[in-house]
Amino acid sequence: MKTSEINLTIELDDKNVPEKILWIATDGETGKHESSAMLLAMWDHKLKSGMSIDLWTKDMTIPEMNIFFYQTFLTLSDTFFRATQNKELSEGMKKFANDFFDKVKDGQ
Repeated sequence: MKTSEINLTIELDDKNVPEKILWIATDGETGKHESSAMLLAMWDHKLKSGMSIDLWTKDMTIPEMNIFFYQTFLTLSDTFFRATQNKELSEGMKKFANDFFDKVKDGQ
């Protein structure tokens, strides 16, 4: 059996606020990659419950966060469709994403 790992390193300031988010994947490109935000969602099938870790650095701007969430909503829509083949709900999620971005892009 093959295994793959994704390792996260979070550098914190003296108040435990993230300053840097670094990650590396054993099956990915070599070297660590820096990010300004991350959303990690997992499903516990025994508890039938979702768990998540949401982090962003103190330097992440609101306009960047708006784009990040917009792109995440679109990715979730595509993932939901691949997992369920439910085109109607997937398209509804995309409509929500586009409506969201229309509302936040004016503030950028």
